[in-house]
Amino acid sequence: MSKTHRCLALVPYPAGRAPGQRYRIEQWIPYLREQGISVELLPFSSDVLADALYRPHGYLRKAWLMGQAWFGTLRKVLHAGEFESVFLYREAALVGPALLERVIRRRIPRLIYDFDDAIWLRYVSPRNHYLSYLKFPSKTRTICRLAAAVVVGNEHLARFARRYNSCVTIVPSTVSLREYRPATVRPRASERVIGWTGSHSSIQYLKVVEGALQRLAQRRRFRLRVVGVHEVSIPGVSVECVPWAAATEVEDLWPLDVGIMPLTEDPWTLGKCAMKAIQYLAIGVPAVVSPVGANREVVEHGITGFHARTEDEWAQALERCLDDEALRLRMGAAGRSVVEARYSAEAQVPHLAAVLKGV
Repeated sequence: MSKTHRCLALVPYPAGRAPGQRYRIEQWIPYLREQGISVELLPFSSDVLADALYRPHGYLRKAWLMGQAWFGTLRKVLHAGEFESVFLYREAALVGPALLERVIRRRIPRLIYDFDDAIWLRYVSPRNHYLSYLKFPSKTRTICRLAAAVVVGNEHLARFARRYNSCVTIVPSTVSLREYRPATVRPRASERVIGWTGSHSSIQYLKVVEGALQRLAQRRRFRLRVVGVHEVSIPGVSVECVPWAAATEVEDLWPLDVGIMPLTEDPWTLGKCAMKAIQYLAIGVPAVVSPVGANREVVEHGITGFHARTEDEWAQALERCLDDEALRLRMGAAGRSVVEARYSAEAQVPHLAAVLKGV
């Protein structure tokens, strides 16, 4: 019997709290186990710190909790058992330079660095804008140099990583086919449903399609279903807000007739890995997206959905999806096939396993 490869996975937040790490490592753990790799998660943040970061004010308490997390992670790394590799998602600490990463690299030489956003840029969070000044985004290139290998979500991120590391592998973001599946029964709805899923950090991009949705609402009856954000309001548009819950994450998307992923085009969004679009295609519904970053690769225009740049293009694409059931079914089936072949954990985990083992 072959020996199990033990991997320590350092992640920013407790399990189940952050979409990025859920899709970049947490969902892959059972699949990696089948590949002979045992993964132990080591979150930087406690539940208490994660909750505090999403509350206003309380800066001294946040600083105290952040310091506890930093030294707690350092202590755990120094006293970690024997691991063959470390999987580091984004950063070992939410603030500060790459000090923890240097310690980790000395402790466990095979460091695999993974990121799925353009995190070398200074990004200002809508919730914790003051943290952006403590983030040290320049440490991304330092960690790339320290790593034995780098794993990224798309070609734009890979081009950056290759400047500092010669061993770069693209593993796109994925969903588990064990969890994501089309709805078995879709009750006839009195109105069609356009859907968006995300968080407070990405809700700003809905403004890209506000005008198109308002124009469409004057001609067609539909409901905008927003999953993951409370209190979204667009004048003239019927909006339904659904809180995100891990237990119902897939089922909450089933009522959708079409999913949307609008984006502005800027250096930050070029690093986006089209996670929302992948989720829509996985449940068998077409996606209308801004052709930015990985969106243009994941969604094939006219086959699995539509690309839309202008207000007119957004309104026309959504209207076609709402009006043409045969088109929706055809695109939905094509999108599901694409996810099965390229954007599923089943398809991509063997590639990650090979990187972790150093194959």
